[in-house]
Amino acid sequence: MKWCIAAVVALFAATTATAHQWTPTYPKFENSFVEGVVVTTMKLFNKREDVRFYEINVYDEEWNPIRFATATKVVEMNYLEQKNIEIYVLESDCDQIEYICTVSKLLLDDTNNGINSRICSKV
Repeated sequence: MKWCIAAVVALFAATTATAHQWTPTYPKFENSFVEGVVVTTMKLFNKREDVRFYEINVYDEEWNPIRFATATKVVEMNYLEQKNIEIYVLESDCDQIEYICTVSKLLLDDTNNGINSRICSKV
């Protein structure tokens, strides 16, 4: 029985999971240069060799999408690359925002992994 438990532990210890980083964990919105629009800056760091694209989404507490603007909603990044991303929302929508998330996007021909990672910051 001890050998069986040791084998299971060794099997799980040998596998590692990697994901991207999305910070800060608790972002704050500030006034932008446009009246009635607020902005926050998020930092995205790609720690996955198998992923080059990340989609950005903004949600309320019931996971309904909230309208937002950014330079691009799908960000292309190389492995170990870091980007600062400014997210703009209407000041009137700011109280509804609960989460700002990123989801890794896999290419259709990538059959090696198949695991998407989603990381959210809570506003």
